[in-house]
Amino acid sequence: MTVTFRRMTPDDGGAVTAFLTANRFPFHVNPAPGESLANKRVAEGHYWSGESQGYWVQHGGEDIGLAVLEGLADENLDFDLRLAESRRGRGLGADVVRALCGLAFTELPQIIRVEGQTREDNIAMRKTFLRAGFVKEAHYRQAWPTADGTRVASVGYAILRSDWENNTVTPLEFDDLLLDV
Repeated sequence: MTVTFRRMTPDDGGAVTAFLTANRFPFHVNPAPGESLANKRVAEGHYWSGESQGYWVQHGGEDIGLAVLEGLADENLDFDLRLAESRRGRGLGADVVRALCGLAFTELPQIIRVEGQTREDNIAMRKTFLRAGFVKEAHYRQAWPTADGTRVASVGYAILRSDWENNTVTPLEFDDLLLDV
């Protein structure tokens, strides 16, 4: 079964709030968004504006999560992905991310790269990025606040349009400048 996406509209506001409040997202800044926070994000147009567009992630004809493409006016696109708790750990992540890149690169011709960030301790998502053809580009130390007030590193990954089109991975020379001490 393939992964597909259904574009969100303001009519989906109640369903977005219901999805966000029914699931926990332990690796997000706010792991358990309450109804008021979810309604605020919906009212602000986070899921359908000139800067972002939300989609229901579908697999086997069923909504299994949501994805938001952010930075639509830019050449570098970022995304937020949230799968329902009942759908996590089933090996769908890389397929979802690959399909999301396909959507982005097909629908948005100005996009030259798709970026994503996750916490350093979200090993499943970090592996998902790599399986989907992304390259680690950044490791921002103590950049991600957690629910308990501590901070962990934020790790950035990206895929280039050219790599997506050619089904390749262009390696990054991460330590290209070393000091002679």
